[in-house]
Amino acid sequence: MDELEREIAELICEVCRIKGGVPDDMTPDSYLIGPESPLGTDSLDAVEIVFNIQNRYGVRIGNDDNSRRILSTLRTLADFVRENRTT
Repeated sequence: MDELEREIAELICEVCRIKGGVPDDMTPDSYLIGPESPLGTDSLDAVEIVFNIQNRYGVRIGNDDNSRRILSTLRTLADFVRENRTT
């Protein structure tokens, strides 16, 4: 996991109140949302994640199809932030 991926994972754990912080089995290719996620996050958590990522990095995560792709894995979210951030 690179620095931005770790930072995003820590932010997600904070805003979603994941006990114990970033799980040891979390990798850049880990799913962020759903039953396959080591975080145990769901669609309600996705709203919190989007809101906080947008505020922290100055990016805009748009429509449902686009947001599903962006929030697919830690890597896809970090890549999106890298390509689009303003802060």
